[in-house]
Amino acid sequence: MSSESKEQGTPPNQSRRNLLKVAATASALLIIGGVGATVQSIISPETGLATKTVGFPRVKVANFADLKTNEPLTFNYPLDNEPNLLVKLGQPAEDGIGPNRDIVAFSQVCQHLGCIYSFQATGTSPSCNSSYKADRPVGYCCCHGSIFDLLNGARVISGPSPRPEPRVILEIDESNDIYAVGMTRPSVFGHCTGSDDVSCDLQGGTPVG
Repeated sequence: MSSESKEQGTPPNQSRRNLLKVAATASALLIIGGVGATVQSIISPETGLATKTVGFPRVKVANFADLKTNEPLTFNYPLDNEPNLLVKLGQPAEDGIGPNRDIVAFSQVCQHLGCIYSFQATGTSPSCNSSYKADRPVGYCCCHGSIFDLLNGARVISGPSPRPEPRVILEIDESNDIYAVGMTRPSVFGHCTGSDDVSCDLQGGTPVG
């Protein structure tokens, strides 16, 4: 699919409105109900060894009973202006949680230029491109046509995005409450964009030294 043809149909001012100004916005870690931060090891891609630890907040996102298949929930994490998408896909997904391993969450900020993409269930079309019908659950960015495979780690299927979407690490407890507890690489767009250092996600662009 040519992403250029889709770009021409998107008003430039809409793309600008959708662009997330993370670098210019003051934000804070989400700490809810006095729950402390979790600790995550950062694995060096060169050595395979843990090189540092990063404290991510542990934040309740939803309860399993709240979820309906292919009806996404949005939430901010790990900063209070960082949008993410959580969805029950109805089929097993890479790193999915829950009884059917079908619940996943990803940053909703496109890794191309920082627009906010939308969820498309199998067989549906985005409002900006009726000629496209999703052949699997995807994230579709109407700014420039990037498409992310939500069954397989939000890998890029099509479009100009150079990277997959960062995954929100989820946990589910005995009460079926679902918590966000960390982020996987790459860093969220606008936070050391393109880096494998997920500590940037907590610092608004500055890695932990």
